[in-house]
Amino acid sequence: MPLTDAAQNKQPGVITCKAAVAWGPGEPMVIEEVELSPPQPMEIRVKVVSTSLCRSDVTAWLSQAQASIYPRIFGHEASGIVESVGQGVTEFEEGDHVLTLFTGECMSCRHCTSGKSNICQVLGLERKGLMHSDQKTRFFIKGKPVYHYCAVSSFSEYTVVHSGCAVKVSPIAPLDKICLLSCGAAAGLGAAWKVANISEGSKVVIFGLGTVGLSVAQGAKMRGASQIIGVDVMQEKYEKAKAFGVTDFLNPNDTDEPIPQVIKRITDGGADYSFECIGDTGMVTTALQSCCDGWGLTVTLGVPKLKPEVTAHYGLLLMGRTLTGSLFGGWKPKSEIPSLVEMYLRKEIEIDDLITHNLPFEDINTAFDLMKNGACLRCVIHMP
Repeated sequence: MPLTDAAQNKQPGVITCKAAVAWGPGEPMVIEEVELSPPQPMEIRVKVVSTSLCRSDVTAWLSQAQASIYPRIFGHEASGIVESVGQGVTEFEEGDHVLTLFTGECMSCRHCTSGKSNICQVLGLERKGLMHSDQKTRFFIKGKPVYHYCAVSSFSEYTVVHSGCAVKVSPIAPLDKICLLSCGAAAGLGAAWKVANISEGSKVVIFGLGTVGLSVAQGAKMRGASQIIGVDVMQEKYEKAKAFGVTDFLNPNDTDEPIPQVIKRITDGGADYSFECIGDTGMVTTALQSCCDGWGLTVTLGVPKLKPEVTAHYGLLLMGRTLTGSLFGGWKPKSEIPSLVEMYLRKEIEIDDLITHNLPFEDINTAFDLMKNGACLRCVIHMP
């Protein structure tokens, strides 16, 4: 149990717990003892049970773009149990099972009430390493602030999140599996169902067969796509990809012909839907070129590691192609993610096979190495 300075008080106090702290970009995580503040108004404190490593954690960790906001605690794809609640919180109570949300839902801003968007204006992506409510941190080491990641920071035994950045889930759902629905698996399924709205009999191409790409494939298969082409440079991914619905596999290293030409040839003019799941803006252009004229739709889901600008010949758009982005698969996080958990419990969607490694918290650097080297899909980190 954590140490507390308010053991005799019903109000939650500061606790001490262990967290994986990154002291600089690309530097190995160090398991440190941190102080964690009590939840402030409209916040909850969560005991993290399971947290999986997402590619965007690694991308942000390796990036020099935010070198000033260190030390930092990464992690955003997580499940846990509510330990305490702050003033004004009525929807959560101690003991509730929750998923953390890297982008929240306030239910009242223009976007939340529009029915058209999941980009909350109040609790959207947090990029400063602080909490939404007061622009301060909740983590400290010897009184000095430790910055957050996406206002979640789940690579810690305990964390504090805004109540709008967590969602209550069924207590019978296995927390070590459904943590993937707080980012990667949900992002892929939503891109296929909500953003692209794949139609039966359509032809689909997916660039990048990681957790997100395979989840797109699963969504496409469930929608009745007739052809699902997976593009990846790692040949060993094909067998697993077939299980998720991929019908054709293309390795760019195995052909001298440009990939868009290959795809146009085997799809009779281009895919109906194209998904970029790598985080490479050059590949966005390739995906757009791989779509058919007239109605071809390209959806980009990846977080770019280097060049953020997308370039494309205007003629691609003039001929009727559409390029759109997808954040968290278009899901309204609090309103819609519980339905995915219920689908998992009814065995309607597959998550378990996306998990290739299960590691104890102290091996978190191994998880980063595996992801950095492309040697895993999802590593689930089990907290003490």
